[in-house]
Amino acid sequence: MKRIATESDTKSRHMSQQENRENQAMGQITRPFALALSAFTFIVLTACGQTESAQEPEQVPVTVRTALVSTGTQVAEPLRFSGIVQAQQRATLTFQVSGNLVERAIELGEKVEAGDTLARLYNPGLEPARASARARLKELATRLDQAQREWDRSSRLREKGVVSEQSMEQLTARRDGLLASVATAEAELAEANQMLNESILKAPFGGRVEALLVERDEFVGAGQPVMRLSSPNGREVEVRIPAFLLSQISVGQLMPVWSVLSRDAAPVIGKVTEIAQAGSVRGELHPLLVSLPEETLQPGEPVEVGIVPAIQGEIRVPVLAVMQVAEGNSVFRIAEGHAQRVAVTVHRIIGEHVVVSSESLSEGDRVVYAGLTRLADGDAVEILP
Repeated sequence: MKRIATESDTKSRHMSQQENRENQAMGQITRPFALALSAFTFIVLTACGQTESAQEPEQVPVTVRTALVSTGTQVAEPLRFSGIVQAQQRATLTFQVSGNLVERAIELGEKVEAGDTLARLYNPGLEPARASARARLKELATRLDQAQREWDRSSRLREKGVVSEQSMEQLTARRDGLLASVATAEAELAEANQMLNESILKAPFGGRVEALLVERDEFVGAGQPVMRLSSPNGREVEVRIPAFLLSQISVGQLMPVWSVLSRDAAPVIGKVTEIAQAGSVRGELHPLLVSLPEETLQPGEPVEVGIVPAIQGEIRVPVLAVMQVAEGNSVFRIAEGHAQRVAVTVHRIIGEHVVVSSESLSEGDRVVYAGLTRLADGDAVEILP
């Protein structure tokens, strides 16, 4: 049994030695292969890295065109306000007394001269009032003459001591009272004559009849408009403007006036003659009168008056430089050769420029107006002349 175990142990040792020799042989074969595989992998990775590096192009500057940001007082496009041309000298005529219109001596559109009779009305109380005032004046004048003669005669007797001082005072008071009554009667007669004259409507100046507001035989109340008269000399237009423009307009300032009927025609240059004062009512519009050259626009013609507001202290950039994004309006400002997106607030357009405000823009900065579609925030740029 001991011998059998020894032979078995010997056989096992021989087998273990053989396996060790085989494993050493395999290890000698595997190490060169592993080294070769590692070298191959390094070469492949290096090649791939070189390929990826070759595929990443260098950043090419974007070619753009720029413009300078400007500030100061800018002139905007004129704001247009509508109005109607009217004569500078015009009047709505009325009677100062009431009555029936019994005569109308003119027709619509007819020319009249100053002092011409235009219309006449009848009031049954005017003639009797004048006759009564005239009779009253005549009566008082007669009594005053009698009182004056009595005073003269008593004055001579007073010098002889026949008439007392008290009697002279009574005569003097009676004479002075009648004198005052005569003055009152004269004023009443003058008023009656004036009221009768007011029943006749006369032209205050030469012109043309624009409108007839009352027909013949109609009853006309005192102060009721009867007709409108306008002079052919001088034209003007009245427009109403907001209060913020009042401070930018002065008397004598020239303004363009366009005819609505002939929009292709050149504007007429008018002059400001009257400016209303600002009121306390919020949102109220204020009248502005602009005189027009003679023989230009006709009364009744619709026109538009252009008012150019002055813009102080805002910056101006080209319209093409402003782009609209999700966050709002913005421009690209050039800073150290790169484009920087800057947010702006747009106020108004002035021709090919736009007035904006921004905390990041100032006078002298350059903004991009051409090449915006190829540009992103932070891109390098090449500015074309």
